[in-house]
Amino acid sequence: MAPHAIRSAFTFGLTGLVALSPFSAGAAPTVRDGVATAEACSALGFAPRRDGVRAGVPMAAPAPGGLRSRPAIPPLPVPPVPHRLEAPPPAPPAMESLVVTGSRVMPAPGQLPQRDTERYPNATPNPVKRTAEEPVSTFSIDVDTASYANVRRFLNDGARPPSDAVRVEELINYFDFGYAAPRPGGAPFAASVSLAPSPWSAEREILHIGLQGYELAASAQPPLNLVFLIDTSGSMWSEDRLPLAKKAMNVLIDQLGPEDRVSMVAYAGSAGAVLAPTDGNQKLMMRCALGVLEAGGSTAGGQGLALAYDLAAQNFDPKAVNRVILMTDGDFNVGVSDPERMKDLVTEKRRSGVYLSVYGFGRGNYNDVMMQSLAQNGNGTAAYIDTLAEARRLFRDDLPASLFPIADDVKIQVEFNPAMVAEYRLIGYETRLLNREDFNNDQVDAGEVGSGASVTALYEITPVGARPSSDPLRYQPRARGAAGGAELAYLKVRYKAPGGSDSQLMSRPVTNADRTSSLAGAPEATRWAIAVAAFGQKLRNDPWVADGFSWDDIETLAQGARGQDIDGDRAEFITLVRAAEDGEVATPGR
Repeated sequence: MAPHAIRSAFTFGLTGLVALSPFSAGAAPTVRDGVATAEACSALGFAPRRDGVRAGVPMAAPAPGGLRSRPAIPPLPVPPVPHRLEAPPPAPPAMESLVVTGSRVMPAPGQLPQRDTERYPNATPNPVKRTAEEPVSTFSIDVDTASYANVRRFLNDGARPPSDAVRVEELINYFDFGYAAPRPGGAPFAASVSLAPSPWSAEREILHIGLQGYELAASAQPPLNLVFLIDTSGSMWSEDRLPLAKKAMNVLIDQLGPEDRVSMVAYAGSAGAVLAPTDGNQKLMMRCALGVLEAGGSTAGGQGLALAYDLAAQNFDPKAVNRVILMTDGDFNVGVSDPERMKDLVTEKRRSGVYLSVYGFGRGNYNDVMMQSLAQNGNGTAAYIDTLAEARRLFRDDLPASLFPIADDVKIQVEFNPAMVAEYRLIGYETRLLNREDFNNDQVDAGEVGSGASVTALYEITPVGARPSSDPLRYQPRARGAAGGAELAYLKVRYKAPGGSDSQLMSRPVTNADRTSSLAGAPEATRWAIAVAAFGQKLRNDPWVADGFSWDDIETLAQGARGQDIDGDRAEFITLVRAAEDGEVATPGR
């Protein structure tokens, strides 16, 4: 049976969609891309809505060959027909409950869900550690960027984000720092290290660690076996949810090559397949499959996730990137919805070679706890899409970093020399901390790094001789003549080859040669990372940033480190600093 013939087996209960028409076996459509009009989609077997209205969305023509250019591979086997997708049609919102803002239709202020229903991981800022007592710091890397886009959404809406919504490492890792690339044929990472004075705490310094991953050549990028798992529940009806998710997926479809395969699963009330495995040439068919999706019903997220994994497994290709891409607001409320049970599911599937990436949408009931748990345990990235521009950044500009892994289970461990460093504090990564013994344990999961991605981490340290945060212990001997007296710390990185089971180690010392005497003399990347870290810490009211270090100070530091800023990301960040300052001034009692 031809891949598209599976569609004839489904009748959608969502908003009364009629049964999709089959093609005869082997009669593949000749139209490969175009505008998803009602006529074009009907010709491909995708019936229009009951009211006969469907707006086609013109898409820019992709570059020749899509993301990569290679000979096509034979179609993957068609899976058995899954169960039907059924859900009651959503009750349309009353017209008086809608307002139009620019080109966006949004609920009226009185109709917006309460923001306090949003759920975020409860993470207390890392404490200061005395080196003599705990000289070793260990954590899993994090290349997620969800927190940055979510914080931007709050500030652009004129609100301060909840403290738990601000993950400083995700704000920092949103940016490209231009680190030096690793040497060809060597380790998959190159490490950059610098040490500069802290701008918010006298006598302390900031240790800046940057890892740059190598970039896979286009010819070396494996084919993609992707399953789009799309939340079509009633909570996804607004313009910033399912409609934006569909636009985002169309951006990703633009990048596909002929050897890639895409399947689609939707869930609301129950779950069902929308598109059988379809090769990357048939972009119009994918666009039409997206076009039939509308929001309605409750959220059977666990059921949809299980079906998506089944579809990925049935078409598993050991030479491909096998990944489920989840698009949701995270508001799972039917079936398997407990975070721990879903964590167990994605952990099990990760070990089979099928990874999971999670993309969040919407406001009011956004479940960041669920999103983080799924992505971290699924060996994928977590991102938040607040605008079409963010979708283009993720699914066009940064797609290789999101989809093509160069290393799995990447862990960082830093051992500080008590003869040189009295105290240290890891800035961010609160939800990524590991035990010291986890570093050498290859059974302990850690983060994935994609092609060309970079990872940044900052420590604030107190040099020996400076005033510490706490008194030294009376009965513990002072550290004198410690090994490596010229070394401040020792950096170690563990990683596995994608799909591998045994880790490899790279390491280097941190010495006085990495230190600059003034912040102005520090590398641009260090100054920018410090500015973003200050912004994040101040947003979440960390106790370690002095009150005297103002929003103006952050803006001045950022302005001096903007560099060329070709994409305008750093200019946008500066506008967010100003928005945060305006919000603080306008907040009563502050």
